[in-house]
Amino acid sequence: MDYISPKESALKVKQWNKNTIAAGRRHSVGLKFEGTVMAVGDNNYGQCNVSDWCDIVAVAAGNVHMATNTGNTHTIGLKFDGTVVAVGWNKHDQCDVNDWCDIVAVAAGWRRTIGLKSGGSVIAVGRNNDGECNVSGWHDIVAVAAGDWHTIGLKSDGTVTSVGNNRYCQCNVNDWCDIEAVAAGYLHTVGLKLDGTTVAVGQNKVGQCDVSSWRGIVAIAVGSKHTVGLKSDGTVVAVGWNEYGQCNVSDWCDIVAVAAGCTHTIGLKSDGTVVSVGGNEYGQCDVSGWCGIQILGD
Repeated sequence: MDYISPKESALKVKQWNKNTIAAGRRHSVGLKFEGTVMAVGDNNYGQCNVSDWCDIVAVAAGNVHMATNTGNTHTIGLKFDGTVVAVGWNKHDQCDVNDWCDIVAVAAGWRRTIGLKSGGSVIAVGRNNDGECNVSGWHDIVAVAAGDWHTIGLKSDGTVTSVGNNRYCQCNVNDWCDIEAVAAGYLHTVGLKLDGTTVAVGQNKVGQCDVSSWRGIVAIAVGSKHTVGLKSDGTVVAVGWNEYGQCNVSDWCDIVAVAAGCTHTIGLKSDGTVVSVGGNEYGQCDVSGWCGIQILGD
C-alpha cells in the first residue's frame, strides 16, 4: 500500500470542496438541499435563470472587478453526474461546458470557467488573453480558484500552482506549502493553511492581503478587493475594500460558509439561512428569505 502522509491525508479529506453559495459581480446564488438552485440580483444576461436546474451539487458565479465597462457575468452549476450547466454572458464561450464530464469541482472567473476532473487534471474555457486558461498540463489538483485574469490550482501535496496575469505578483505562490484551500480576487490570491493561518500575495492597495494575523480560519472567500475568513467558532473576519460595507461581518455568528462578490459578502448559517452585507443596487443581497440552503458535508 502506498504511504500517504498526514498532510496529504488531511488534504484528501477536504478535496473537491463543493460550494453551495456563490457571489458574483451583481448576483448571488444558493444551492438548496434537494439539488435545486436559486439566485437573486442582476439578470441582464440571464445569469439568474437557474430555476429549472436540478441534481446540482455545487455552484459558482463569475466575479468581476468594479469598472464602468465591466459587470457582465455567468453562473455555473455542477451536477451530480459530473456534468456541468451554465447560464449568463457567453461572449468568450465561458458557458460552453455542455460537453464536460467527470467534473468534481468548478470555478468561475471573469469571462472564463474552470473545471476540475476526478483524476486531478483541469480544463478551462473562455478568455485566455493572459494565459489564464493554460491549465491543460496541470495534474494532481484537488481544488481550483479563478480570479479576474489568473487561475490558481491547489495540488494534493499542499503546494500551489498558477497561470495568468502576474502584474501584481498575484501568481507568486510557488513557495506556498501546507495549503488546504485557495481563493482568487481581482489582483490578489489567498491561501488557507492546514494550521488555520492564511497567506496572501498580490495587490494590497486597500489591505486585502493583510491576513497574516488571522488564526483559527476554516474557510476563505475573496471578492474583487476584499478577503473574508470564516473562523472555527462560526464568526467571520474581513479585510480590504469596504466602501459598500462588504467587510462589515464582525457581528455574524453561527456561519458555516462564506462567499464574496465585488461589493458584497454572503454567509450561510448552520440552519440553512443566509445573511449578507454590502452593495445591493441590483438586489444581490436580498437573501434574507432564503432557507434550506445546503450545508457543506450534508
